[in-house]
Amino acid sequence: MIKSMTGYGVGSHENAKVKYTVEIKSLNSKFLELGIRLPKAVSDKELTLRGECSKLIERGKVNVLISSEYADQTAKASSINRELLKKYYNQLKDIAAQLGEDQTGLFNLALSMPEVIANNEDEVDEEEGKVLLNAFYQAVESFTGFRMDEGKVLKNDLEKRVALILDYLGQVEAVEGDRIPLIRERLSQYMDEAVGKENIDKNRFEQEIIFYIDKLDITEEKVRLRSHCNYFLEALNAADSNGKKLGFISQEMGREINTLGSKANNANIQQIVVRMKEELEKIKEQLLNVL
Repeated sequence: MIKSMTGYGVGSHENAKVKYTVEIKSLNSKFLELGIRLPKAVSDKELTLRGECSKLIERGKVNVLISSEYADQTAKASSINRELLKKYYNQLKDIAAQLGEDQTGLFNLALSMPEVIANNEDEVDEEEGKVLLNAFYQAVESFTGFRMDEGKVLKNDLEKRVALILDYLGQVEAVEGDRIPLIRERLSQYMDEAVGKENIDKNRFEQEIIFYIDKLDITEEKVRLRSHCNYFLEALNAADSNGKKLGFISQEMGREINTLGSKANNANIQQIVVRMKEELEKIKEQLLNVL
């Protein structure tokens, strides 16, 4: 079953101390382009999360947003080093008095001095790390479900377009019956008008006709195109189906369609080939969003 590269998922988990919420969004991309925003307190978990994203998400332009909410809102609040603040403030006042400078604003200046305000965002304990990972895995599960639902829509559309190409191939076979006899008749008429019937070497002319018609034969192209279409549908329904493999098969389908059009030498067939190409382009556009 194919999956879409577009996805969205949210997960949350909590204990008595903290609640973590993880939101995952993705768009299509050839590779994994991963952006993670997480609280400073859990910055040491970023490498772990990146490794899990690489395994579980695989490809896409992915944004992971992590937020935390503590039961005790003061647990991670900043604290002021009172003694250090007093020391800075008194030193600044003494220097200002000695220099005869205005002492307005010295308190704010003292607050901005190094290590006066300390952030209490220490590394989280093991239990809090488990809460974060549980929220992350819930988000991934929701995200994967979204991708699979989108994949079903893509699968139905791709099957419909391949069926149209096979239908057009049937139309080619329906109109090509008179193609070779018409080419033979046109060439014979041209030779009669150009050199006259009595001046034509019948054996040589027949050999040249056979050689020319053989070059215009599209039997192999029809067989290969039908085979590629069936293989595409088979790969589309395989357990290990992926956008890259389907993309390679669509390229082979395109080669056969192009060759069929160039060898057709028939206006009706060439019009049908144009419609085949339109459907193939739509298939390629859809495959850009397949994981």
